[in-house]
Amino acid sequence: MKPLDDAYANAAYIEGAEAYPPRWAQAAARFRDDLGARAEVGLSYGLGERQVFDFFNASGVSRGTLIFVHGGYWKAFDRSSWSHLAAGALKAGWSVAMPSYDLCPDARIAEITTQIAAAVTRIADRTFEPIALAGHSAGGHLVSRMMDPLILPEPVRRRIARIAPISPVADLLPLLETSMNDMLRLDAQEAEAESPTNMSRPQEAEVKIWVGEDERPAFLEQADALARAWGVRQVIVPGKHHFDVIDALENADSDLVTFLTGQ
Repeated sequence: MKPLDDAYANAAYIEGAEAYPPRWAQAAARFRDDLGARAEVGLSYGLGERQVFDFFNASGVSRGTLIFVHGGYWKAFDRSSWSHLAAGALKAGWSVAMPSYDLCPDARIAEITTQIAAAVTRIADRTFEPIALAGHSAGGHLVSRMMDPLILPEPVRRRIARIAPISPVADLLPLLETSMNDMLRLDAQEAEAESPTNMSRPQEAEVKIWVGEDERPAFLEQADALARAWGVRQVIVPGKHHFDVIDALENADSDLVTFLTGQ
């Protein structure tokens, strides 16, 4: 055990945590099946097997494209477990894209950031409408990093209208004091460079940070730190924890989807 292992342990504090991953995977598979030809699966944005994205087309003329980046501490999951979270934006008339990415320890976090930038750029190339970004946990870190002027081409970055980091890991330095860093392989230099809390406030996009009221204190602190660093609002969702705070993405009328789609 390392000093901050417990602080960043989510599953240990969520009742029935072990049931969530299979439930997510089953709901996602059903969603893709129900969507039929509107679900384009496994589109490439890079050379690696995991450098692919799924694209869920709006039923009519798309009002925009939401890109959702999954979490898992940069070392777990892929795009296939989250397809059902596209439901809210699709009902609001938006298309939705969900990329996978290489995982630690095969890739470093800085490399994953570059991969997501490549995914966002590729998705932008096939669309003409505004873009919104949402990401959960490690995905919240990755979508936040897209606002670094050195990460995305300027024409792509300017198309990003809104960003919702959900329960983001925004300051990576504490992770040096966790056992998971054996896989993440972070050092102080990379942790500082990859921390959105060290970035300037985004100028092009509107940002709101979401976090569950019942999350671990470390995640409430992370969300607050990013909100203060960027001077943006955070939404603390009553009664939600780290695993169910993302459920709002399924509902077109939720505050989260309303924000992302500009309704």
